[in-house]
Amino acid sequence: MARTKASLGQGARLSDYLSAGLLARVFPADRVHAVLDAHGCNSQRVRSLPAVSTVYYCMALSLYSEAAYEEVFAVVAQGLAWADGRVESARIAKSSISAARTRVGWQPLAALVRTCCVPLADAQSHPQAFCAGLRLVAIDGSHFEVPDEADNAAQFGYPGSRTGHAGYPQALCAVLVECGTHAILAANLDMYAAPEWQVCEPLLDSLDASMLCLADRGFDGFEHWQAARATGAHLLWRCAEQRKLPVLTELDDGSFISEIRPTKGSHAQMREQAVKVRVIEYALPGLANSQPRYRLLTSLLDDKVATAFELAAIYHERWQVEGVFDELKTHLRQGRRVLRSKTAQGVRQEFYGWVLAHYAVQWLLNAGASKHRIPNNQQSFTKHLHLLRRVQPESGAFPPTAPDSTPKVVR
Repeated sequence: MARTKASLGQGARLSDYLSAGLLARVFPADRVHAVLDAHGCNSQRVRSLPAVSTVYYCMALSLYSEAAYEEVFAVVAQGLAWADGRVESARIAKSSISAARTRVGWQPLAALVRTCCVPLADAQSHPQAFCAGLRLVAIDGSHFEVPDEADNAAQFGYPGSRTGHAGYPQALCAVLVECGTHAILAANLDMYAAPEWQVCEPLLDSLDASMLCLADRGFDGFEHWQAARATGAHLLWRCAEQRKLPVLTELDDGSFISEIRPTKGSHAQMREQAVKVRVIEYALPGLANSQPRYRLLTSLLDDKVATAFELAAIYHERWQVEGVFDELKTHLRQGRRVLRSKTAQGVRQEFYGWVLAHYAVQWLLNAGASKHRIPNNQQSFTKHLHLLRRVQPESGAFPPTAPDSTPKVVR
């Protein structure tokens, strides 16, 4: 039986749903044109769906995950009609939308993530987003399902199950997140069975010396540590319980200086290349399901700069990444089981549009939080997502031409 297409309702338009053209404010049209030009896929002639509009359309797909392709385009097109001074916008066939998405590809959207998704917290408005003067960021990976189509299965693969394999192929994504604001600063996508470090390693390009990077125990190998430290960022990573870490110097706060060595090479080479680390061991008594001992490695060797107690408490900010995955999978997708795209290239494009839409919601939330000095974690991602979609008739052109409006605070 044919499925009824979901609708956004009568008269829905992007200028209605986006507060003063929010997507274009967060990702300005000139930036979009620049990445399209850099990848050689900008429109060279007038089209009903030009390349720059296709990029915004890919972001809007995540904002309106319940609606059909044509309905989402109608929302975008209405905003473009306002920009052109027209009352009515053109409708377009689904095949034309697919062709436009194919012309643009996924690389320009990935480039927008790299160039536009910058940290949002500042030390005055968000002191909880920093430790020892360093911005708290966390890196982690997660799987999600994609449509059960031949190209997706070939490119991403299935997880195993007792009956052979699961019903849907899955992709593995990795994100680098600013802990204090949930802003995604970098993202990458790979096949289901890819090693997690392989997916996370490209994100290291977004680390710098102003950051303290948190990660779970899957990333505590010497080579991983050296690659991350080479960015200039400091590290606070959990390590495996059974790892042998010699006590070289005991510190006043109960932590100690140790060293980690390469996994390959002669004993002399491994001794020569050994790197000093600080080890913090602690327990969480009285908490259900807690382990007898937790062990952290950090590159912050001075216990006067950050005590063991402070770093043990700060490490649990790593779980902010799980909050980001929940926002992406549950709230932005509105319970939709899988992404829409039937090809791996389309999945990649949709994934980066998904990340950009998430950043736009966090930008809106952070703007209000900063203005009114309210901690980000006291505000609702879901309510700001609804604010992004809220009807505000004739709010302006897309991209916006009206003056900036004061960000609202929604708790």
